[in-house]
Amino acid sequence: MRSQGNRFESVACDYLTGKGYKVLDRNVYLMRKELDIVALEGDTIVFVEVKGRRSSAYGSPFEAVGAVKRRRLIMAATAYLKREKLLDRPCRFDVVGIRLKPDGMHHLEHIKNAFEAGS
Repeated sequence: MRSQGNRFESVACDYLTGKGYKVLDRNVYLMRKELDIVALEGDTIVFVEVKGRRSSAYGSPFEAVGAVKRRRLIMAATAYLKREKLLDRPCRFDVVGIRLKPDGMHHLEHIKNAFEAGS
């Protein structure tokens, strides 16, 4: 559900901005793969995958970022770095997991450096 995904990504952007990140791009499609958020923390390019859940029926948000998803993110991130001529910059992959509570509020968890390009 794209509108729900956009809402989760907006919550994640607000959170990251509040932590001092600068959001560079959102919903970037490269090689038929999507990068949810591309941000800058200091001089580090941060590729942020946002996963939201309304319930735990399908597992945690972090369980949804498995090996196949990580490979796709790495490929898209590499293409992004090449396109933007940023291959010399440090980068990392973060995951923001958001659980929507029954009262409409959300619980957000941010895992920095959630995985590496070699994983």
